[in-house]
Amino acid sequence: MHVKAFEQLIKKKKLNCNVKFMIEGEEEVGSENLEKFLVDNKSKLSADVILISDTGLSSLDNPTLTVGLRGLSYMEIKLTGPNRDLHSGTYGGTLANPINTLSEIISSLIDEKGKIIIPGFYEDVVEIEKSKRDIIEQKSKFNDQKFRDSLGLSEVKGEEGYSTLERKSIRPTLDVNGIWGGYTDEGSKTVIPSKAFAKISMRLVSNQNWKKISKLFKDYMKKMTPIGMKLKVNEHHGGEPYITDTDSKAYLAASEAYNSVYNKKPFSVKDGGSIPIIAQFEKELGVKTILMGFGLDSDAIHSPNEHFGLSNYYNGIETISNFYKR
Repeated sequence: MHVKAFEQLIKKKKLNCNVKFMIEGEEEVGSENLEKFLVDNKSKLSADVILISDTGLSSLDNPTLTVGLRGLSYMEIKLTGPNRDLHSGTYGGTLANPINTLSEIISSLIDEKGKIIIPGFYEDVVEIEKSKRDIIEQKSKFNDQKFRDSLGLSEVKGEEGYSTLERKSIRPTLDVNGIWGGYTDEGSKTVIPSKAFAKISMRLVSNQNWKKISKLFKDYMKKMTPIGMKLKVNEHHGGEPYITDTDSKAYLAASEAYNSVYNKKPFSVKDGGSIPIIAQFEKELGVKTILMGFGLDSDAIHSPNEHFGLSNYYNGIETISNFYKR
């Protein structure tokens, strides 16, 4: 979309500003080398505003402009028991099973009310007033039934006292992204595994620091590990939550750009996803980011058959073009 918008404006000789493209391929694995590149190339990357389209719309007839993202802490756990895999008949009932134990620890991380019980986890969370939350809910036209139907679910679940929309955007979360160990191939093999593994991500909200949360997580996991078992926690990557300025010239230009294409001004929303490099952009370059997205919940991101609609694509090109003009 960005390349086509740029191409269109160049052809029509209507580009009113200089544009720098940054393209990198490590976003889904933590952008390990990008921060160093930022630090080493500040003058090359100097700009008035950064434009990113890794967010979405409420719907094609109800445009949204993302003003906040959640942060991220991504951890991998390795729990070791006996020094080798064991025959479950010969050894069963005589020692702690690493998979059973890890499952118990993980299941204890969230209570029956959907609260994460790691001590200090909510200490820095900024609470949003109920009146402001109600306005966002009303403007978003979020439909719980459609949400459930799209996922093939009869019920939703999460932190008590918050709506589905709030749980997926302005509240912190903890989710197991993968868990494995022992024998997982076809057929049966009766073993007590030597090791169990899990990957866990925590989405963070305003004022939470991902390094602090990572340490709280590690400390709690160590505390919960039974005597006689060995725990290793690997911190993969993370990033800070982000809030953009809704009074800036760039934000107003983005709002007008959406209005010119969708015939409706977008309303501000906070997105549940994370783009950790944005906080680094602001820290190293001193530049705010505009999050001009065009995806939909139905795009199945991070799933089989992920896709992007042609209407979103064409509207995106036009909206981005109009942003540059303004």
